[in-house]
Amino acid sequence: MTSMKDRMLAGELYRDDPELRAELDRAARLTEAFNRGSAADPEGRLAVLGELLGSLGEDTWVRPPFHCDYGWNIHLGPRGFVNFNAVFLDVARITIGADAQIGPNVQLLTATHPLDPEPRRQKWEAAKPITIGDNVWLGGGVIVLAGVSIGDNTVVGAGAVVTRDLPANVVAVGNPARVVRDLA
Repeated sequence: MTSMKDRMLAGELYRDDPELRAELDRAARLTEAFNRGSAADPEGRLAVLGELLGSLGEDTWVRPPFHCDYGWNIHLGPRGFVNFNAVFLDVARITIGADAQIGPNVQLLTATHPLDPEPRRQKWEAAKPITIGDNVWLGGGVIVLAGVSIGDNTVVGAGAVVTRDLPANVVAVGNPARVVRDLA
């Protein structure tokens, strides 16, 4: 029998179970430790973040508060920056490339829910991965939805809601986000 965690990682419908609850509790303890860590101890905060995340690139900085589901499904490339109050719902993998700049209050939301009300009532959910390329800038308050990829060097304006893939080397704004300028 396939575990709920295996179903979750395969992008299939799954429900919460004791194994996933333990994973959520682990992440909650580590995010609390990171968020309450002393500004006078950046190395200590970084150590907690390294334990929480799936991978943390060299010279990448995350400013607290930071919130996530599991942590181990988040992979941050080198030399990146994640500003205050980021929410990364990492039910599926979140991959962020090198030199990415993530503004305050950005939400990366991999979770999805059935449109049919009965499975939703029964607490079934699924997820799709999010991939952010190298040198991407997400302005403050950007929301990126499940299954979206954003190409290298793209800039997403503050407050945009990214509902579908964005190519490399563009500026996108609005809700839903739309390309308004080429950067190449």
